[in-house]
Amino acid sequence: MALTIYGSTVSPFVRKVRVVMAEKGLDYSIDPVSPFRAPPDFRDISPLGRIPAFRDSDLPEPNHLCDSSVICDYLEHKYPTPALYPADAYARARALWFEEYADSILAETTGRGFFFERVVKKILKSETDEALCQKTLTEKLPPLFDYLEGQVGDNEYLAGGAFSIADIAVATMLVNFEHAGGEIDPARWPRLAAYVKRIHARPSFKACIEEERPFIQRVRAA
Repeated sequence: MALTIYGSTVSPFVRKVRVVMAEKGLDYSIDPVSPFRAPPDFRDISPLGRIPAFRDSDLPEPNHLCDSSVICDYLEHKYPTPALYPADAYARARALWFEEYADSILAETTGRGFFFERVVKKILKSETDEALCQKTLTEKLPPLFDYLEGQVGDNEYLAGGAFSIADIAVATMLVNFEHAGGEIDPARWPRLAAYVKRIHARPSFKACIEEERPFIQRVRAA
């Protein structure tokens, strides 16, 4: 078995796949591909030029996939234990909803409006738009955090009463938020803050975060 992830380890979507693979105890390698400087043949496996892409060399050609949600669904079906998607139909649909919520509005807001400005622009030697960061913090993110605070409630997990793709998808976006200097105010969002801290402490997340942190610190200090 040779499983390969193509992408940057600080991408929340790459981390999403890595956490799924860690939870399932799968070995894999990473081919570091930047979406900003991808090799010409990268579009052969990722037609939109996005990361992550994925290859399973156990399969005949074509043996590649792209899009984190597609990759995670493939891994769930090929390696079903432990299950990361609820078996109950409604709970599974709820988990997929939270994955979509994370991959769309949460990714756009914490990513483009915050992590991109404070981290990616430094890598690209561009000027940070701190006014946009502040608008993200004060106007755009609070309604999203209000929603998640209510959805977490007194529950340990977001869907089906167990750790799932819902938790992975939401929590990976908030790793990047924290990498860029963001903090979920525990006074305003106590349930969400405690939930994120708990999910990020899982070995699958903790290993990624600790691996990424030195690079992020160097970039932000530059």
